[in-house]
Amino acid sequence: MRDYYQLLGVDRSASSEEIKRAFRSLARETHPDANPDDPTAEVRFREIAEAYEVLSDPARRARYDRGEVFTGADLFSQFGGLDDILQQFFGGGFGFAGRRTGPRPGPDVGVTMSLTLEEAASGVSRPISFRTATRCPRCSGDGAEPGHPATTCPNCGGAGAVRVARDSFLGRISTVTQCPQCAGSGRFIEFACVDCAGVGRIDTERSVTVEVPAGIEDGTRLRLAGRGGAGEINAPAGDVYVKVSVAADDRFERAGDELHHRTEIGISEAVFGTTVDVPLIGGGFEAMEIPAGCQPETVYRLAKQGMPRLRRRGRGDLFVHVGVLIPTELSGEEEALLRTYAELRDEAPAASKKRLFKR
Repeated sequence: MRDYYQLLGVDRSASSEEIKRAFRSLARETHPDANPDDPTAEVRFREIAEAYEVLSDPARRARYDRGEVFTGADLFSQFGGLDDILQQFFGGGFGFAGRRTGPRPGPDVGVTMSLTLEEAASGVSRPISFRTATRCPRCSGDGAEPGHPATTCPNCGGAGAVRVARDSFLGRISTVTQCPQCAGSGRFIEFACVDCAGVGRIDTERSVTVEVPAGIEDGTRLRLAGRGGAGEINAPAGDVYVKVSVAADDRFERAGDELHHRTEIGISEAVFGTTVDVPLIGGGFEAMEIPAGCQPETVYRLAKQGMPRLRRRGRGDLFVHVGVLIPTELSGEEEALLRTYAELRDEAPAASKKRLFKR
């Protein structure tokens, strides 16, 4: 793990102001524009910015001091990115910082698909509809009126970015920023498409087919790459994210690939054994024999009658939980028989304190 304090040249007890001053000083020395012949300058500057991002935030600093390791996904969120840190300190972003200079990709789309447990078990192919940006049919997404093609932006020469010199506390610094004339596209449109006003996109209702694999679980997100909203001119489309919602089923409880079903039998059936019909997720029933002497809450397994294993071979098992029903109402004859049975078994049931007799 890199020592952020050592990178900034400060003590572990340094104040926030000392950390900020150290970063400013090192930024002047390591800035890539100040070291055009040093190929490692950008790497060193990023390391210093990473150290500042962690140590300038009290919560992150405390976690770092406890030994936590930070990854790229953890960093540069306080300011929205490394280029925003540079903008805060230097008044503008730099090309190496990853500032967007080209057209924006299309927006992602999120939808929810509801399935029954049986549909989740078998897999389905189903269309979903949503409203999003699509390529303009009149100009085919080009943005220019047919017959009047776009030309290269005269301001940036098609690069989509321009270099601007700025004065800052570090001195005069050259920065790269998005071309203001073409908004980063590198193209100049003299006659815009009359349908999309030169954007190349219009909002429409779209429909895509989702292939849901057998065995999918509730809450799973499926990604349809490139099926989302259309991007700006010459930019890729976004993605569609489908969140799968699997409804509860009265017959089963699911636990991964396993299914659990509960059935109840009477006292005599538990004593002498019986046969029960167990529902199957694929449809129909399977007759399952319950042996004599079955105890309450005994669990039996029906092999390979559970859910399909997602994107793997085989299925899970179906577990049948057997409950024994204890009657709460008895006829006079039933009570007499049970008390006779209790005497034969040398049992001592309590006398009835309230009437159990059926009406």
